[in-house]
Amino acid sequence: MAKAERMDVVIVGGGIAGSALAAALAGDGLDVLLLERQAVYRDKVRGEVINCWGVAELLELGLEECILKAGGTYVDRFIGFDEIVTPETARANALHLDRLLPGIRGVLDVGHPQACEALSQAARQAGATVVKGVGDVIVGAGAHPSVRYEYNDQEYEVECRLVAGADGRMSTVRRQLGLGLTQTPPNSLGGGMLVEDLHAWPVNVTSVGTEGDVLYFVFPREGGRARLYLLHDVAQKGRFSGPERHTEFLRAFRLDCLPDNEMFAACTPSAVCAFYPMNDAWADAPSAPGAVLLGDAAGWTDPVIGQGLSIALRDARMVRDALRASPSWGPGTFEPYTREREVRMHRLRISASVRTMMNLTFTPRGVARRRAYAEVWPTDPLLAGSRLATFKGPFHVPAESFEPEVIERLFALG
Repeated sequence: MAKAERMDVVIVGGGIAGSALAAALAGDGLDVLLLERQAVYRDKVRGEVINCWGVAELLELGLEECILKAGGTYVDRFIGFDEIVTPETARANALHLDRLLPGIRGVLDVGHPQACEALSQAARQAGATVVKGVGDVIVGAGAHPSVRYEYNDQEYEVECRLVAGADGRMSTVRRQLGLGLTQTPPNSLGGGMLVEDLHAWPVNVTSVGTEGDVLYFVFPREGGRARLYLLHDVAQKGRFSGPERHTEFLRAFRLDCLPDNEMFAACTPSAVCAFYPMNDAWADAPSAPGAVLLGDAAGWTDPVIGQGLSIALRDARMVRDALRASPSWGPGTFEPYTREREVRMHRLRISASVRTMMNLTFTPRGVARRRAYAEVWPTDPLLAGSRLATFKGPFHVPAESFEPEVIERLFALG
């Protein structure tokens, strides 16, 4: 076994959270080792939108420029094309995303593999050691943290002050630390596909809406690219499968609520179409002596609200700040992060439950509730809070918006 140089921090997982943390800590002058299983980041059905509050975290971390160079596209309008309104009314009621938070230009759409590559490069440029294509990883925490990993048929062991687990939903770090994970049953099934040649869709407009028995999302990028998503009831498992799934997926976008909907049938699929269960999950605790979890490894919210990248960036910034505030990295270092994340994720789970209730209840009552909500939320800050939290963040809306009585008022609409 080869002994590697002692590090301050070893980060397992080079996705959004892990690479952003590596760049931040290396920028602070710490010795950082970033380990990533993939030799090349692959395109999967992953979150590709950094909401306004996530952009604020990106700026705080000093990483906006690298994301823009990776093809990030600012989107400054949200138009809720939906079966309950005409396209003209939807346009008139557009949400100006560049006015939600001071100094934030809107939401930032970016390819997931491109963002991971850009952030890992930023980490390397900041001084981190980045190793991709690693094999099995064994972690030890406690008073003397260490990491053993395989790379090019050689086993390495690294002693460190801290192990950071950012290795996704199936986190081996979380499992080895003995930190349990609670998951809810699927609330829906959601799938996405990257497409080319969608030039007719405005590059500065994102849209989410419901028609019939599907909830759709359009997240555009420069050059006529876009990530399209569809969500439907769990009972329809397998609806978009088989050799014609790409064609059927695009045909489903011929929705009456979408103007010029023929553009979707004419665009070109450029990646696989795949569906996954949409649910919530949370770790029993995001830290243990000598170790911390962040990103999906620490738990996630239902992707129906598209918060994964923003959560990852917030986690990275919070962990960085916790280490800055406690130079000894002793007991209690991550208590502020633990408390903040618990409240943050609780509020976002409520936001996800509201969107699921409003947009994935495919019944006449569901349509009536959604129509009533559309009429009241623009003038009622409390009822609007759980909705706007998906753009502005859970701490930039009234805390009362997440209280049970307010949510009951929402669900009683219609």
